[in-house]
Amino acid sequence: MIRHLLLAIMMAAPIVPAQPPAPAAAETAEEREDRDLEMALAEAGSSPVEYARALERHLNKYPQTKKKAELQRVLAQAAVDARDNRRILLYGVPAIDAGLRNPQALDFVTRALLDRDDKDSLERALRYSATMQDLLVQGLARLNANQENFTGRGRKIDETERALARATAFQARALGKLGRPAEAIEAALKAWAMLPSAESGLELARWLEAGSKPREALDALAGALAVSPEPAASSSRARDLERLEKLAAAAGTSPGDALFAAHKRVAEALAARRARISALDPNAYAGKPMDHVLTSLDGKPLALASLSGKVVVFDFWATWCGPCRAQHPLYEQVKARFKANPDVVFLAVSTDEDRSLVAPFLEKNKWSRDVWFTDGLAEEFRINSIPTTVVLDRTGQIHSRMNGFIAGRFVDMLSARIHEALEIR
Repeated sequence: MIRHLLLAIMMAAPIVPAQPPAPAAAETAEEREDRDLEMALAEAGSSPVEYARALERHLNKYPQTKKKAELQRVLAQAAVDARDNRRILLYGVPAIDAGLRNPQALDFVTRALLDRDDKDSLERALRYSATMQDLLVQGLARLNANQENFTGRGRKIDETERALARATAFQARALGKLGRPAEAIEAALKAWAMLPSAESGLELARWLEAGSKPREALDALAGALAVSPEPAASSSRARDLERLEKLAAAAGTSPGDALFAAHKRVAEALAARRARISALDPNAYAGKPMDHVLTSLDGKPLALASLSGKVVVFDFWATWCGPCRAQHPLYEQVKARFKANPDVVFLAVSTDEDRSLVAPFLEKNKWSRDVWFTDGLAEEFRINSIPTTVVLDRTGQIHSRMNGFIAGRFVDMLSARIHEALEIR
């Protein structure tokens, strides 16, 4: 940016007759620093590692720079991306204290602080977990208040809730390590209620066990094991199973019974959560194109799974797309060719972010109102240009993908590909 500004200034300077050279103006300290930073970043190229090192060298050379807070924020994010715990603490702590409110950065810095046992680190982790929770609660409120089923809403709610449960589990760990076990148990119970996870379950079991409550600790640990992604042969799972046996003995029951009951409880809780989020966004857990549910212009849902066994032709377009308008009459010709074939379904899918523009556009251009909104399907197909035409065969697999169109050949090309797809069973 600095280089571009200097170039613009030079190009804008008026041309004047040659004069004896004037004494060069002395370079200010700020100009010299800007020049050094520009050169350092240019030498770093596109390598994130070298980019971070260049910024570190600059901070060491100019410890009082006015850009210090900004550079620390950049370095903190770079450390998070690189999963570099040393730099996460080195730059993340001052960046957060200076006002950085990125939930991901808060997450990683808080976790790194909790790996320490000194009081200052734990108290800081407790403050950061509270800040993280505040940010996520606000984000979740915005997501839940929005009644429109915009693309990715369910997945964003899922991700935000997971992050909020994790932040609350961090709070429990910090409280427990600071000698406040009753508050730790309360926070861990809250985290588990939000989302049953290995992290919150282990925290809950840890502080219940410390509070001499073996029966409750057994249930919590069994729940953590029931939902844990750890492989059966891992050393940490082996330790947890050994701990489970001791708690079961203390509680006068068997570890197998505890695990069986925990699996049932966890499955019911996760199923209820999945149903709740799916009610807000039916595509939240869509794993493949035919799992999606599209919304029509009139608000009616269409489950693509209901089209199983048919050839489905998707036309991805938008109101602002000039080539889409040029392709439209050709697409209509192809539809007319297969009008009598019930095994071929054509779906016009609008990719407009502002859905309110679609109905007036259709009316003005006298296009059919049989239009569907993408609801995440364009992302599933990785549509990065329009118009794009996608043909799925009878098995739901992509048979053809046409980015753009060749005006003189589009009708015959698309027709041929549909005929080919009809032959696949």
